[in-house]
Amino acid sequence: MRFSIKKILMAIGVILLAIISIGLVCLLLMNLKVVISGFRDALAALRSIVLGFVMAYLLYPLTRFTEHFLLYHKVKKRAARGLSTAFSTFVLLLLIFLFIYFVIPQLLENLPILVQDLPWMIRNAFNQLTGFLQSHGQSTEFLNDIATKITNAFNAWVGGDLIANLMSLLGRVVDVAKSLLNFVIGIIVMVYVLMSRDQFVGQGKKLLFALCRKQSTCDTILKHLRVINKIFSGFVSGKLLDSLIMGILCGVVLSILNVPYPMLISVIVGITNIIPVFGPFFGAIPSALLLLLTDPGKCLVFIIFIIILQQVDGNIIGPKVLGDSTGLSAFWVLFSLLLFNHLMGFWGMLLGVPLFASFYYLLREFINSRLRKKNLPESTNEYIHAAGLNEDGSIHTAEPKLIQFYPLFKGKDSYLSQLKRWFEHPISKQHAKDSDIIMPPDEKEEDSDEPNP
Repeated sequence: MRFSIKKILMAIGVILLAIISIGLVCLLLMNLKVVISGFRDALAALRSIVLGFVMAYLLYPLTRFTEHFLLYHKVKKRAARGLSTAFSTFVLLLLIFLFIYFVIPQLLENLPILVQDLPWMIRNAFNQLTGFLQSHGQSTEFLNDIATKITNAFNAWVGGDLIANLMSLLGRVVDVAKSLLNFVIGIIVMVYVLMSRDQFVGQGKKLLFALCRKQSTCDTILKHLRVINKIFSGFVSGKLLDSLIMGILCGVVLSILNVPYPMLISVIVGITNIIPVFGPFFGAIPSALLLLLTDPGKCLVFIIFIIILQQVDGNIIGPKVLGDSTGLSAFWVLFSLLLFNHLMGFWGMLLGVPLFASFYYLLREFINSRLRKKNLPESTNEYIHAAGLNEDGSIHTAEPKLIQFYPLFKGKDSYLSQLKRWFEHPISKQHAKDSDIIMPPDEKEEDSDEPNP
C-alpha cells in the first residue's frame, strides 16, 4: 500500500500543530496570572480606544436616526453622515455639561456639610437610641463605646497626616487628569468610528467571508450577531434611559417633599438603578441610612416613596423603555447577576444580563436546530411530561400520578368514615399476609402451616 508524500507531510503538519497547540495551552495555564495581568495592562493602555467604541455603540441609534432623517430631506449622504455625527457628539457633550452644571455644584455643596455633620449625626442617633433603651431599663454602655470609637475613627481619618492627605489629593488630581485626557481621546475615537462605521462593518464581514467555506455558515453567524447586537443595544441603551428617568423623577419628588440632600440621593438612585434587580437596593439602603441619621421622619417618607417609585419603574417605565430585550426569566436574570458579579465584579453586575442573554440565545438556537433535525417539537411545554422516545422517534408522554384526597369528616369516603370502618372490621391476618403487612414474629409462626425445622 503506497502513501503519497503529500498525505504524509500533511499528517506530520497536523501532528506538529497539535503538539504546538497543546504546549501553548499548557504554557498559558502555567502563567495564567501573568497573562491576565498583561491583558489588563493592554486594556489600560487602550482604555481611550475602548471608551470611544463604547460611546460610539451607545450613540449609534441616535446617529442612525438623525442620518436617515437628513437623507429623507434630500441631504447628501456624506453631509448627512457628518451632521448626524456632530449632532450625536453635541448631545453627549450637552448631557455632560448639564450634569456638571446642575449636579456637581449640589454635590460639592452637600458633601462637605455631610462630612462635617456626620459625627454629630451619629452621636445624635446614638443618643436617641440610648434614651429609648434607658426608658425601658436596658444597659447603654456598649452603645456609648461604639459611638465613641466610630467618632474617633472618623475624626482621625478626616484630620490625618497633612502630607499624606496632600499626596493622596495630588494622586487623585493626576488620575482625574488622565481620565479627562482618555475621555477627550475617546470622543475623538468615537467621532472617527461613527464616521467610518460602514468601513469597519465591511472589514468584519470581509474577514468572515474569507474564513467561512459555506454561505450558510456566514448567514447563520450574521443572523446570530444581529440578534446579539439587538440584545445588547436594547438592554444597555434602554437601561441608561430608564436610570436617567428614575434619577430625574427622584430628584424632583424629593425636592417637593423637602427631603434633605435631594440631589445627592437622586444621583445615587439613578446610577445604581443601572444594575438590574439589586440596583434599587444598592441605592435605597445608603440613602435611607443617611436620612435616618439626619431626619428619621423624612427617612420613612423616602422609604415609602422609593417603594412606590420602584413599582412604577418595574410595571410602567421599565417595560415601556426596555421591553423584552433579553428574553430571560427572572430566575436567569438573578443567576446571571450572581455569576458575572463573581467573575467580573462591578462590570459583571452591569453587563452580566446581556452577556448571559446572548449565551442563552445561542444555546437555545443550537438545541432547537438539533431538535429540528430529529423532527422533534421545539416548545418546552412539549417535554414537561415526556417519558421517553417511541420507536418512530416521537415523544412518549406519561401523565404524573395525582395525589388522591378525601374529605375529612363528611361522606362515606371521608377519612373519619374509613377510620370507623377499620375499627369495626379490623384487617384479618390472611389479608395482612396477602398485602405484605408486617406482622409480629410470634403471630407469623402460629399461622404458618410449615413445620418448624
